Amino acid sequence: MTDHTPSHPAGSAPAPYATDPRVDEYIDALPEWQREICRAVRDLVHEADPDVVETIKRTNRPYFVLDGNVCALLAAKAHVNVFLYDGAIVPDPEGIITAGHDNKTARTVAFRRDDPINAPALLAMFRQIIADNRAGGWRKLKRDAASG
Repeated sequence: MTDHTPSHPAGSAPAPYATDPRVDEYIDALPEWQREICRAVRDLVHEADPDVVETIKRTNRPYFVLDGNVCALLAAKAHVNVFLYDGAIVPDPEGIITAGHDNKTARTVAFRRDDPINAPALLAMFRQIIADNRAGGWRKLKRDAASG
């Protein structure tokens, strides 16, 4: 792991965080516009909670975990997918979810070249997923809600 200082506007820089060199390799191999998206998302998930850990799962996909999966990155030809591991229970009041609305485990936010990143909405979703993970995970929360 190496330390990384996120690039944020002056006066709002969060603390540096530990990076996984395998995640760096994944991001560095992408076209510039995809690198920018991945780095911004990476900064946001670490800003959501300093205890988030990066890793590689499924051979080469960057995952961000804390008491369970928080999100994963997957660069496709024309976009970058951010998979949110929330069991479709985290509210999406700003409508940033682009796919997987009925998916049982993860929903997707896809970013295309020049798409703005709604950082406040994505950060709020990351924070809620982490809170849910710390409360036992979305599966437990769904079970408890169904039996309550």
